[in-house]
Amino acid sequence: MIARIFPYMHLRRRYDCYPPTAFLLATLTALAWVFLRLESPVWQTLLAQRQRWYPHVANKAPNAGDPLRIALQSLWLLVARPLPERRRRSKPQWVQGLGQSNLRLWERAARFLNGLPQQANDSKTLHSCKKWWQTLSPRQQHWLNYCCAAVGLVLVVVCITEPFGYGSQLMFVFLLWAVAMVVRRVPGRFPTLLLIVLSIIVSCRYLWWRYTATLNWAAPMDLAFGVLLLIAETYSWLVLLLGYIQTCWPLQRLPAQLPADTRLWPTVDLLIPTYNEDLSIVRGTVYAALGIDWPHDKLRISILDDGKREEFRLFAAEAGVNYITRSDNKHAKAGNLNQALLKLDGELVAIFDCDHVPVRSFLQLTVGWFLRDPKLALVQTPHHFLSPDPFERNLGTFRQRPNEGELFYGLVQDGNDMWNAAFFCGSCAVLRRSAIDDIGGFAVETVTEDAHTALRLHRRGWNSAYVRIPQAAGLATESLSAHIGQRIRWARGMAQIFRTDNPLLGKGLTIFQRICYANAMLHFLAGLPRLVFLTAPLAFLLLHAYIIYAPALMIVLYVIPHMLHASLTNSRMQGEHRLTFWGEVYETVLAWYIARPTTVALFNPKKGKFNVTAKGGLMTENQFDWGIAQPYLVLALLNVVGLGFAVWRLIYGPANEIGTTLVSSLWVIYNLLIVGAAVAIAAEVRQVRETHRVQARLPVAIRLENGHFYPGMLVDYSDGGAGIELEVSMSLAVGSRVSLLMQRGQREFLFPCFVSRSHKNFVGVSLQDLPAEQKIDYVQCTFARADAWLNWNEDFIQDRPLRSFIDVLKLGMMGYYRLFEYLPAWIRKLASPFVRLGAWVISYVPRFPKAVSSLSSRPVSAS
Repeated sequence: MIARIFPYMHLRRRYDCYPPTAFLLATLTALAWVFLRLESPVWQTLLAQRQRWYPHVANKAPNAGDPLRIALQSLWLLVARPLPERRRRSKPQWVQGLGQSNLRLWERAARFLNGLPQQANDSKTLHSCKKWWQTLSPRQQHWLNYCCAAVGLVLVVVCITEPFGYGSQLMFVFLLWAVAMVVRRVPGRFPTLLLIVLSIIVSCRYLWWRYTATLNWAAPMDLAFGVLLLIAETYSWLVLLLGYIQTCWPLQRLPAQLPADTRLWPTVDLLIPTYNEDLSIVRGTVYAALGIDWPHDKLRISILDDGKREEFRLFAAEAGVNYITRSDNKHAKAGNLNQALLKLDGELVAIFDCDHVPVRSFLQLTVGWFLRDPKLALVQTPHHFLSPDPFERNLGTFRQRPNEGELFYGLVQDGNDMWNAAFFCGSCAVLRRSAIDDIGGFAVETVTEDAHTALRLHRRGWNSAYVRIPQAAGLATESLSAHIGQRIRWARGMAQIFRTDNPLLGKGLTIFQRICYANAMLHFLAGLPRLVFLTAPLAFLLLHAYIIYAPALMIVLYVIPHMLHASLTNSRMQGEHRLTFWGEVYETVLAWYIARPTTVALFNPKKGKFNVTAKGGLMTENQFDWGIAQPYLVLALLNVVGLGFAVWRLIYGPANEIGTTLVSSLWVIYNLLIVGAAVAIAAEVRQVRETHRVQARLPVAIRLENGHFYPGMLVDYSDGGAGIELEVSMSLAVGSRVSLLMQRGQREFLFPCFVSRSHKNFVGVSLQDLPAEQKIDYVQCTFARADAWLNWNEDFIQDRPLRSFIDVLKLGMMGYYRLFEYLPAWIRKLASPFVRLGAWVISYVPRFPKAVSSLSSRPVSAS
């Protein structure tokens, strides 16, 4: 009985315990048996769920520290005890009433704030003012506008430049933060604009203080390091302000309706450029393009093969599409497209990278805008990826958190569309042929031909549009090195455009178009500023240089509000598309590698060449990319040295420098954790699946060889197979032949396949040697469905700045642990005592148990 109730008895036999430990456990068991009601339901429930309540002691060899761990965890559970998600106790009536009152309060606040513009329009006083305004001459109206703007500008300048003492600054910060905390819960765009205004005021005030009160002009070294940091901060401030303008009012454009008469629909040339990609990647894109809902006589598909491969020519003939090649590879992708246009004459040109599989509704959701606006040159749709990028794969965040590119395609492009500045992104887009001819073809002067082409179109007065509905899915980069290489090309190309065709100069662009282009290009110059932020506190700790020549308390009163308001505002605007603080992780990974090419491109814009991003590769084993991680390790080592000097200064340094040392130490610790997050991403997780699996919920059926059908639900699919949950449990022999029944519209398709896995009601099937016609049907039933990618972000976690901050810090600690796992054996042996000491200390930290979910886990497809 004792062994059944208290599981440590049999653990004593299983694990090799010292006699004192065994004696202590036996004594504790006897005391528990005498004094505790071990047969009570509460105790039995606790023992049955010990893995949940005491996860750090449930599955380990017992030792003498377990009683203390259990005691600490028990005390913690008295404070924080989550209930099962579907069995939560009902709240007391007064709590429910309080919650409803708060909800009604927020609703009233939302109605009031969002209704202010309409109330102003309906105001009799305003109508009287309008009548008086109309009596003024245009000259008087202009002067009155200038006077009002001048008064407002003076008030803002006074608010930003007025010097405050400690108490006044604290009160000012508190009042603005209180307003922000109230407004952030109110839905609507007006509260978002108010948060932007508060953030701009606080940030401008911080920068003014930095320029006027924090530079030590008497010490040359202090001044040099201080100015360097100030330049980096000015860059970040400028990008912050331009970003607010760029994304403050996303357009959220809907598709335009096409005419009912298909004879009025334009002809489309669909181009698929390729260079060195495998035919297996290009094949799916071509099969999906063949199923696009568009009149066949008005759609012409062409493979543009810059690799001049015979197997591609044969495949094009087999699939019934055009095959176009050329004698050289001049100007890379842009030259390939320009050469193809000489042989085509369609009214519109649709372009897909060879790994981007279009859905059947692509043209119907994009072409309508060309018929509505004769000056429209471009309709861009998002780049969506069905496979995880290196960040998502190495950190295990795929389909849980927004990826690195989601901010651009989810918010930035939508904001650009408001200002008629949506960019061409090289794929998943439709362009007007006459507009391309008007600018002399796709731009070939830089390695980012897409953005440069869009800039030229806007300079010539053409319009652009962005439809934020994923209409294609492609493959993300497979390794961190390939991912960084792709970003280096983008950064170099943007710097080349900024140098040779600066959007801030020249004719043809509106002020907001200039802002959108300038911010996009400045974003890729973040390498050097990020490196400055990662090393700035070392100037004081190592060289005793005051980079911010001000009291530590005043630094806190200015810096913290600036960071908090920016984080809160960006969380409000970007939270759906990027979690707070994760942008710093992405920038840190890229900073070292984009700093040099962008700097070189600014001085020598002709230097650099186009490189093709590798897709579809495999990684057979877990590995650590020491080459990529080398800059992060150097930065980490420098910050560790700085932290050592901080300890020395706290012990032996002057007493009046303790505050500055503490602030610098906190900065160094934060930098160490951010660099640790970059190190975590450098630990590459193996990738052995040749065809990526896509999660879905589609009704299907399995037909056995005896002719019986068993309905079920398709839960995942890939180019090579699928996973099905049947409505009944059954056992199928691996390798047996079955058929998969799927629907597309009113049509049904039957695909022969083999059973690759069978467990209860789950069946994994493998598709092998399908004829070309059935491969086309399968792609169009899966990857090319019109709704294939509409629910891809439904499982994203909600952004909460504090939780995101903690997650990033945890990721930084995990990065150093991953680094330790890949160190040489002799180093691990030397460091193991310290690691064990740290693990021993952490083992006493209470765990917060997760809520029990009623959803059972299901096996995954083996296809």
